[in-house]
Amino acid sequence: MDFSFSDADREFQSEVRTWLDTAWPEEMRERQGKSAMRRLSKDDHVNWQKRLNEKGWAATNWPAEHGGAKFTATQNYIFDMELSRVGAPGVIPFGMSMVAPVIMKFGTEEQKAKYLPDILATNVWWCQGYSEPGSGSDLAALSTKAEDKGDHYLVNGVKTWNTLGQHADMIFCLVRTSNEDIRQKGISFLLMDMKTPGISVKSIITLDQPAEGHQEINMVYFDNVKVPKENLVGEEGKGWTCAKYLLEFERGNAYSPRLKAGMTHIGDIAQTENTSTGTKLSTDPDFMRRYNDVEVQILAMEFTELRILSSLAAGQNVGPESSMLKTRGSELQQSLTELAVEAIGYYSAPLDQSVPVEGDNFQAAGPDYANGVTQDYFNTRKVSIYAGSNEIQRNIMAKLVLGL
Repeated sequence: MDFSFSDADREFQSEVRTWLDTAWPEEMRERQGKSAMRRLSKDDHVNWQKRLNEKGWAATNWPAEHGGAKFTATQNYIFDMELSRVGAPGVIPFGMSMVAPVIMKFGTEEQKAKYLPDILATNVWWCQGYSEPGSGSDLAALSTKAEDKGDHYLVNGVKTWNTLGQHADMIFCLVRTSNEDIRQKGISFLLMDMKTPGISVKSIITLDQPAEGHQEINMVYFDNVKVPKENLVGEEGKGWTCAKYLLEFERGNAYSPRLKAGMTHIGDIAQTENTSTGTKLSTDPDFMRRYNDVEVQILAMEFTELRILSSLAAGQNVGPESSMLKTRGSELQQSLTELAVEAIGYYSAPLDQSVPVEGDNFQAAGPDYANGVTQDYFNTRKVSIYAGSNEIQRNIMAKLVLGL
């Protein structure tokens, strides 16, 4: 098992680093730096993804036949690492990294020709319709119904925890097309135009989003929504297969590059902030014990990801290991935000100073790096729940990895 990068990989790393240093726009860096949680607007994301596509690096996990970069697993890891180094975002995953692989594997040739070029060019913004009120992490308990009306389905129901649906042009949904003794058998995978009559989006305001313009999570309602039959991906009643395939992409991403970048940032804060006794936080034994413990766990995560990279390079699939990555990665994300709040101390009290109301003349309380840290802490509480809660992930590992 080889954890080292080859000469070709290091040459690729140098190419990515050189390109990012000039391609990641300074104006976006400045806006991101002044924004709580380093948020960017939809236009910023679209413009950045189009720039990545011009370089041929937007769809890193797509095959070349569909216009993808066809990165190796190692190149993908290096690319994520270099994005984290400069603070540049990756692509919004719902189109490029989630529904596109499903369309490639299960979709018709007509669906591939219709949807994949616009996803690649970021001409269409996608969102996800999986979770529902009252079903918790039991995705198979969904009740949004799609009735067969001959040439179309009639969809009624509600989806929740929908991310950025207020911007979306399209939504991919799991819907119930029949009631079977095994619930998963009656689920189908539908694509819907968000402008279709009967679809409405209502925002869910969360603790981390008091500022106007930063709303992220939504409810999506379907009231007698007509969906053409040609928008069914795969076979009717086989949507669970599509869903499981998609979740491998949602859960299997590398975490350690951005976790390491976050640790470096907290280390810099610790070199700047003082304790109550006037000494630097970096000399406080209690804080540094916690800091070092998280750092060691991130290092272990990195080597786990590199070990999986080695397997991928040998032609193996991620499989249930994606549950392990998701569980540990999300828990470490939470640990990181807890450390950051501890590091800035009382400066965490003002929740958001990035977008003052017009006419305000207050001065920010504390340094720039304190802005949004508490928002990030609150927002990150959700990462151990989405994409299947960590309790569900542990059940998957117990069954498929340990054979329990």
